[in-house]
Amino acid sequence: MMAQAYNLIMMKVFPSLAVLVATVCGSASVSLALSADISPSRRAFLSRTVATAAGAFATPLYIANGQVNEALAAPQILTTPHGIKYATTKEPTSKTVPQDRDIVAIEYTGYLTDGSIFDATHAQGKKNALMFELGGNAVVPGLNELIKELKVGQKVQAIIPPELAFGDKGICLETGECLVKPKSTLVYDVYLKTSSIPPP
Repeated sequence: MMAQAYNLIMMKVFPSLAVLVATVCGSASVSLALSADISPSRRAFLSRTVATAAGAFATPLYIANGQVNEALAAPQILTTPHGIKYATTKEPTSKTVPQDRDIVAIEYTGYLTDGSIFDATHAQGKKNALMFELGGNAVVPGLNELIKELKVGQKVQAIIPPELAFGDKGICLETGECLVKPKSTLVYDVYLKTSSIPPP
């Protein structure tokens, strides 16, 4: 079930990475087109990742004169203790790692597996952030766990499994219409702006 959800995400939200997976696994049956829902910056990031990783199987393009070119190296995919997968899209500006009960401020955009946005902290052109106590219930459990892995200034893209998102309930109206369907795997772009110790 989880494997199917990840495959769906790869095909809908991360089509370039799906092509990479197909190339690495030797499957010629995967044929994908880039979705119009993917922003130019994400498209560039994913395209660079695929080009770099594909080159690594032939000639390591990200190594020149014995030096590693960090700009061309494929991003490292990390996994939290409960299975959230994430990659850094912007390196941290600080060594500060938030702890439980710290007050954090984040900017985020939440995507469904079809690439549509279901929630965001700010519309284009605005500079709003969500401020909350880490470890509380202001956000889904997956965001709490993810933020504990980040440093201030870091931006990541993460895949959060259903059990750490909205679970079996989703976000649905009494009419049955759902903004987030039950058992939905979600994708988040998250930027950790600040972290501070709570007042005594």
